[in-house]
Amino acid sequence: MSEALALCYHAISDDWPCDLAVTSDRFGEQLKSLLGRGYEAVTFSQLADSTRPRKAVAITFDDAFLSVYEDALPTLRELGMVATIFVPTDYPDSNRLMAWPGLDAWEGLGHGTALRSMSWDQLRDVRELGWEVGSHTCSHPRLTSLDDESLARELRRSRQICSEQLGDCHSLAYPYGDWDARVATSAREAGYRIAGALSGRWHRNVTLSYPRIGVYRGDDARRFALKVSPATRRARSLRAWGWIERGRARRR
Repeated sequence: MSEALALCYHAISDDWPCDLAVTSDRFGEQLKSLLGRGYEAVTFSQLADSTRPRKAVAITFDDAFLSVYEDALPTLRELGMVATIFVPTDYPDSNRLMAWPGLDAWEGLGHGTALRSMSWDQLRDVRELGWEVGSHTCSHPRLTSLDDESLARELRRSRQICSEQLGDCHSLAYPYGDWDARVATSAREAGYRIAGALSGRWHRNVTLSYPRIGVYRGDDARRFALKVSPATRRARSLRAWGWIERGRARRR
């Protein structure tokens, strides 16, 4: 079993009481615990590189929330760690709050500022620091629900925009972690070399369905340690784990 880890975060916020928003203190504690276990931070694409460190960890952020730039970046820089951001390309510089099923209700609850996207200039800033920026499609749909034409358009157009704005783009994270064989084939045809899921049996580190561990606001030190432990990753090799995690991802 590989010792490499891919973690999936979303936002970092002390004020937004959403499951997607890990507090800044807890985020820092989690990173330090990984370093204490001997992990070295790499970009998501580097997980597919045979020369990566044996204990590599890819810290990934889905959605490109502004809080990643404002609250996660300083902590990662202080610790000398790189990360990867997956951006839904409809949102940077659009003056629109990010809104899709599961997220759109928060604006009405007074947390609209938490839904702001990073700008393309801010994404360029992190690229210059050695971070990776990949695609999270254009509009953040459930890809398995799209017809073939719409699926191809979401994947190809978002990769094209990322490439025009930032340079070559070869990585993808499936919105909601939602994928199947048809989606993975379309991702390959669109030119992606590696894609992150939020479900899947741990030993199946297939580049176009690479399993990531979701980290959420309720993950205290004990729960986080359990998620990243070798015993849990062995459990992820069981067939039943894939079914359980896929069901969780669909409910988010």
